[in-house]
Amino acid sequence: MTACAIEGGSAGAAATADPEAEPEPEEPVEPAMPAIPAEPAMSAKPGEPAGADGEAEEDREAGQNRQAREARGDEEPEASYREAGARPHADDAPLPGGFTLTADGAYAARLTAAPGPPGERAWYPERWTLDGPEPYAVPLPLDQPEEPDSQVAPLADGRVLIRRRVADRQMFSLLYPTGPGTGELLLGAVGCAEMTLLPPSPDGRCVYAVSAGEHESSLWLVAGGAFGPEEVARIPGRCSGGVWLDRAGRILALDRQEPGGGPVKAVAVDLGRQGEVTPLLQIAPDSDDRLLLADADSGLLLLRSDAPGHDRLGWGVLGSCLPVRFPECLRLADVAVTPFAVQPGQMLMPESCAVALRIDGAQGSWVGVWRPAGRQLHQFAAPLGWVPGAGYWSRDGVLRLPYANGATPCGVALLDAPEDVEPSSVTGRTGGGEGGPGNGTEPSGAAATPSVCKPVPLGQAPLHRAARPD
Repeated sequence: MTACAIEGGSAGAAATADPEAEPEPEEPVEPAMPAIPAEPAMSAKPGEPAGADGEAEEDREAGQNRQAREARGDEEPEASYREAGARPHADDAPLPGGFTLTADGAYAARLTAAPGPPGERAWYPERWTLDGPEPYAVPLPLDQPEEPDSQVAPLADGRVLIRRRVADRQMFSLLYPTGPGTGELLLGAVGCAEMTLLPPSPDGRCVYAVSAGEHESSLWLVAGGAFGPEEVARIPGRCSGGVWLDRAGRILALDRQEPGGGPVKAVAVDLGRQGEVTPLLQIAPDSDDRLLLADADSGLLLLRSDAPGHDRLGWGVLGSCLPVRFPECLRLADVAVTPFAVQPGQMLMPESCAVALRIDGAQGSWVGVWRPAGRQLHQFAAPLGWVPGAGYWSRDGVLRLPYANGATPCGVALLDAPEDVEPSSVTGRTGGGEGGPGNGTEPSGAAATPSVCKPVPLGQAPLHRAARPD
């Protein structure tokens, strides 16, 4: 692999789990989670040049924001929720590259399509600003439309990284609003046929990408470096996934399959030690153990493993001696359940963290909320135009779900994390979801009909950017 440039940590290695850990009696369990010892201090990297947002961007965004308000009336409409099972809005174009948020939820980016006949839509990047009193979107089109397989990622300074595939090369640029148009800063190219962007680093400056081969995977710093794309680690085996384990952007978890095949195991990659790789999940010798989500404040980990005999969602705590648990309430029939956001700020209280889950079934996608301590899955309809799997929590337990539809081009629906209710107080049923082990009820195994939560008008609940400790 080759690269050409155009533009001129908090935790250490993971240890193997102790197989003698005592399981909890009411849930299927496996060996204990590995601990990650403290890391040495990491020196900060020089910052990259600021984007050309300035007054021109503010004027442009204000005008677009005003036009959006005029298009939908003087008053802010309530966030529109759809019943579970309803089909997506006919005017909503499918998003090929998904919806990516910064670690603090201040910005988001996506590919969206201009109006046009199906199959002839012109795709362009769009940046969402979510940390102000009212969310708004800024289109970032260039002279030519983007390919649907391009990927975008927002940075903390408001710029958007885009990855384009051109023949057998990956091209990287930073996009930003400038006056009436879009500015573009070319970063460089990497000579490989396939590459995937990882979630933006928690520091807000860096974006990494992984290029996976059959016998070796390369980890690249594609934004935030001094001289364009830079290869920072080569990892034996085929890697996928990508979850940050700390707030400094030093420890990255990847799902790796050893060269020659075998089970998939999550490993920790220490970018402060030249990409040193250590085991992270070792639940059973032959099980596939993938890390889906992690919270750096509490150490809560959400994972997927077939160690119980079939594929299950489980949870554990980083550095804890307690075993991994696989809640029965997260095992629903005929639907796929995937966690996408964990409530931050719950220091030393992983069991109390609210977890948002995407639930996909034949009737569509909706939202689940669950806490490890409560062992109840609450289900809610999603707002019309929600990009499934997009959302973030505030520290006080409010889930924010970005959405866009014909009436609201850029909106955020607010959902308060529900309280867990004892089954006896609701005639043997848990509040809005499945029963959990040890609570006296037997899970039905079928997804309950999601209840519709009352949205909070954005004018009554202005968004704000929550400060988080480093």
